[in-house]
Amino acid sequence: MTTLSLEVMNDYLSSSITSNRQTGQLNRNKLNGLLAEIDFREYLNTLGFAERISVGGWIARSVGAGSFGVETVVMFPETILPNQDYSPTRTLTNPSHGLHTICSTFHQIGIRSYFCTPSIHNINDTHTISWKAVQLGLPTEQNYYDFPDNINGFSNRTRRYNFLRYETDVSEIPSRAIPEEFTKEHLRVTFQNRYMQEMSDIDGILWGNQFTYPIEIKEKTPASDSKLGEYFGLDLGPFVKLAYYASKRGNLHSLFIVREIDNTEDRNLVNWWFIPFEKLARYASWVPSTGGTNMVGGASAVVKIPKNQFEELNRNTINQL
Repeated sequence: MTTLSLEVMNDYLSSSITSNRQTGQLNRNKLNGLLAEIDFREYLNTLGFAERISVGGWIARSVGAGSFGVETVVMFPETILPNQDYSPTRTLTNPSHGLHTICSTFHQIGIRSYFCTPSIHNINDTHTISWKAVQLGLPTEQNYYDFPDNINGFSNRTRRYNFLRYETDVSEIPSRAIPEEFTKEHLRVTFQNRYMQEMSDIDGILWGNQFTYPIEIKEKTPASDSKLGEYFGLDLGPFVKLAYYASKRGNLHSLFIVREIDNTEDRNLVNWWFIPFEKLARYASWVPSTGGTNMVGGASAVVKIPKNQFEELNRNTINQL
């Protein structure tokens, strides 16, 4: 059996995730974002919608003069679970029916979609993990091939870059969050080692009754503004990403989901809220404001969205999506 332990996964994350340069501490927003994604999936499970949400993944697009943004791909990995056999000779996992459906929507608007499955060649050695991918959303059955080979439209990286150069204290990441985060990070580093790109994470894709929704999940306490009243802020980066989805349209929409908490220390849940991007764009403040610390430890700029424009996320509202 070729397996990975939770400890090995944790060690990898300490090298791949950026930290505060002075303290080496994991960015608090990064941690809270991870926890909110897990809580959201657990919440959907209690409502009976576990099959409606994809795992997290990545969206990447080409860079370079004359080719920036011309090609876009999305990648969804099979989560590597601790102490489970991923020998190269095993039968590869079949993607779920829901993921096929989600990726068909991406394909219709010109975004290639891949399901990536790992193999481990030496026990507890992350350097020996290899990936195979199958393109989804096509009308005919596709075969697995070595990943990231044959991803057309991206320029090969000509010089090596060390994506595992950090020394971050990741001890606050709970055990239940480590496998999914490790898997996403390893897939990201594998792709970035090969190609030049602009890359952003996908918190998940919600398969609604009417549309398919890429989602952005944040944990927030509401702030107050004399012009808006109570509001939730969204960093410019995620806002632009949601705007990109809106520009492609077709059957692809997007949602900004907020896990409202009572305070930033205890993180007790107050409620789940959501707003579709069309409504978000209509009511978001036109002038960005200074926010808190972003995911990489720098200052962020945010747009403000009035809280009263959000809807409660529950069984009834999900059924209407």
